[in-house]
Amino acid sequence: MLEARDISVKYGGTTVLADANLRLSPGKITAIVGANGAGKTTLIKALNGAAPISAGEILLDGKAINSLSRSEIAREVAVVAQETESRFPVSVREFVLTGRFAYGSSFGWENERDIEAADRAIADCDLREFPDRLMNDLSGGERQRVVLARALASEGRVLLLDEPTANLDLANQTLMFRLVLERCRKQDYSAAIITHDLNLAAEFADEVVMLVKGRIVHSGKPAEILNAKNIREIFNVEVILDTNPSSGKARVTQVY
Repeated sequence: MLEARDISVKYGGTTVLADANLRLSPGKITAIVGANGAGKTTLIKALNGAAPISAGEILLDGKAINSLSRSEIAREVAVVAQETESRFPVSVREFVLTGRFAYGSSFGWENERDIEAADRAIADCDLREFPDRLMNDLSGGERQRVVLARALASEGRVLLLDEPTANLDLANQTLMFRLVLERCRKQDYSAAIITHDLNLAAEFADEVVMLVKGRIVHSGKPAEILNAKNIREIFNVEVILDTNPSSGKARVTQVY
C-alpha cells in the first residue's frame, strides 16, 4: 500500500502541492483529475519519490519512502509517464526490458525471468507484432502502449499513470484502462491514474480525487464526486450528467 499523509511540495519557494492525503489500496483504482497546472503530475512524482516533499510523509508498505533506495521503490512502484519519443534506436523488447532494472538487469544481462516478464507485458499490451520494431518508428499511441508494457514488466504492484491514454484512440484507451483494472482486480495491484476523461474515470475508478491549485478539494466514489457542482468548480464548465445505459455508471456531457 502507498499512502501520502499531509504532503506538500515546493518549487523555488512556491507551494505547488499542499496538505495532500491519498491512500492507494490493493485492488483499487484512483483517478486524479483537475485542470492543467492543478498539481496532478507533481502528486504522482511525489508518490514515486521523484519530487521531494517539503512537509508530511509518504509510506510504502508502512516504510517512509525517503528511507528506501530507488531500486527498492522501483520493485514496488511502476510509473507510466506521458509519452515521449525515444531519442536513440532501441527496440520495443529492449525498451520494455529496461523496466527490469530494479532486479539488476540491463542491456545484454537479462535472465530468463526478465525476458518472460517483458514478453508477457508485450502480449498483454497487444504488441505481439512489435518486439523488434524500433521505438522511433512507432506512432505516439503505440509508444504509449510500450511505456505501459515496461511498467507491467517491472511487476511493481503500485501503478502510477500520468495521462496514459494521451495519443490513444478510443479502442486503445479502453484497452489501457482494462489492463490496469485487470491487474488491480485479479492481482491486487493498486493504481493512481491522471486523466482528463471524466467518463473513463466514472467507468473504471473506485475513487476520484479532484485537485484545484495544488489542493485536494474533493475525494470519494465517482457517483458521489462527479456531479455538476464539483465539475464546475474544477473545470469552470457546465455539464449534464446521466447514466450510461450499458454500464450503469455516471456519464458526463459538456454543455457547449
